[in-house]
Amino acid sequence: MSQSLSGFGALRHRNFTLYLSARLLATIAVQMQTVAVGWQIYALSGDVMDLGLVGLSQFAPFAVLILIAGQAADQWDRRWIITLCFVVEMLCGVLLLGFSLSGLEAVWPVFAVMALYGSARAFMMPASQAIVINLVPAERFGNAVALSSSTYHVAVILGPTLGGLLYLAGPQTVYAIVAGLLGLSALLVLLIRTDRKAAAGREPMSWHTLLEGLRFVRAKPIVLGAISLDLFAVLFGGAVALLPVYARDILHIGPHGLGLLRTAPAVGAALTAVVLAWWPISRRVGRWMFGGVALFGAATVVFGLSHNFYLSLLALFLIGAGDMVSVYIRHMLVQLETPDAIRGRVSAVNSVFIGASNELGEFESGLTAAWFGLVPAVVIGGGATLAITLLWIWLFPPLRRIDRFPHAQR
Repeated sequence: MSQSLSGFGALRHRNFTLYLSARLLATIAVQMQTVAVGWQIYALSGDVMDLGLVGLSQFAPFAVLILIAGQAADQWDRRWIITLCFVVEMLCGVLLLGFSLSGLEAVWPVFAVMALYGSARAFMMPASQAIVINLVPAERFGNAVALSSSTYHVAVILGPTLGGLLYLAGPQTVYAIVAGLLGLSALLVLLIRTDRKAAAGREPMSWHTLLEGLRFVRAKPIVLGAISLDLFAVLFGGAVALLPVYARDILHIGPHGLGLLRTAPAVGAALTAVVLAWWPISRRVGRWMFGGVALFGAATVVFGLSHNFYLSLLALFLIGAGDMVSVYIRHMLVQLETPDAIRGRVSAVNSVFIGASNELGEFESGLTAAWFGLVPAVVIGGGATLAITLLWIWLFPPLRRIDRFPHAQR
């Protein structure tokens, strides 16, 4: 293997290393905050609905602002956008710390802070997705994507564990550390230096410019096929949302076993990302993507039918691995097919699809479980993912036939 494609080759580039470090610390902080907010809200109100409102309060501003955020990522310096988003997220941690120290008695102030966090997240996602290709040479972009994905999943594993342990000292301890980590992340991003400049002639914001990313996606069968395949696969294959019920009623395990079940997909995704960093996919790209989604669907069916704890762990591990393969290829295709001038707006469309699949997927899983029962719902979802894979192979032949990744459009 050539030096340029070695497993940690992208880390030789200072800008990417700074970005990756900032993203790792910020993701750990956000995961810690999520655990603390959930525990604190439920302790205050005892109402499960309030836990759902925490998610809604974040998703609503995200859905409203995401297209505007995409154009902002194309018009202004992405480094400054990410920095400001980290600062706003740090402010959210400080506000939650202040509420905790003052003796929080109502839940609505937390919902307001989560709405502010959701607004920052809306601007963060397009800018952070679009900036990676500006931080490394084109030949190391795949390596950078794999390393970024692996560190994200490591943070997803570590963050909730740290958040739970630190919560024993009180929510204020968690929020203070969250604010500190996010402040450090902002400082690291400020140290990045890129050649990309903000757009010289800024287009006035209008529906025409806001929807430029959507028009581009519709005109590119490879991009449309990759994004929509991931959307429907996650939408129908959302078994993870039902893990607490599976742990209690099917596998008969306690909270510790549930924690292992929740960790298994992230471990599968993280290890797969490490493998992709060392042995990147370079040929038969389309087949690999469909194979990853098919593995995701098949493993979901196995999980749905399993009554054995260890088989369930293996199935969840494979769900994470299959998802990682499809996410890796989708991200590569979307970023490499897109000119840099509209990369932020296309990333915003991609973010809408990702956000919708995650949120609606959890809703779909709960709805079908209520209609058909727990096990049939998961098995039907996995089967639907396999059916979608076969249908997309027929609907998007350019995606099926693609052999190599395209060259980056600068």
